[in-house]
Amino acid sequence: MSLDRWPLGPGVIELPDGRRVRGASRRNPHPGPPATYRIALRARRPADADAWVRWPDFRLPASDEQALRVLTEAWQRAAHERVEIACGGGKGRTGTALAIIAILSGVSPGDAVGWVREHYDPRAVETQWQRRWVRRFHRAEQP
Repeated sequence: MSLDRWPLGPGVIELPDGRRVRGASRRNPHPGPPATYRIALRARRPADADAWVRWPDFRLPASDEQALRVLTEAWQRAAHERVEIACGGGKGRTGTALAIIAILSGVSPGDAVGWVREHYDPRAVETQWQRRWVRRFHRAEQP
């Protein structure tokens, strides 16, 4: 498949390995080209997402295994597709997911939250539980 990268713009982060992913709020979508692969992080599955992680607001995913499988696929697809990850507000769950993808891209688990806050949004990864979940992630857990 040909490379179809995001242009740099609102919500788009460039990972250390050069892949680009867009984080977004489902309530306030970004303008610009549409995603070719959309992941929703919500308590209920929306009809317009290509992939979904059951993930209640301010909490952790219902299944670590399913979340890591979807986020690993997102990282893989970002090499050649416009991947967008979105929750309701685009901060907590989205920031947490972006931190995991940053780890897959080479950022250490201990630095991932700070990296996402610097490159995506200073308020990303909202709860202590989300921060702890990111810190305990290891690349060896990849499916």
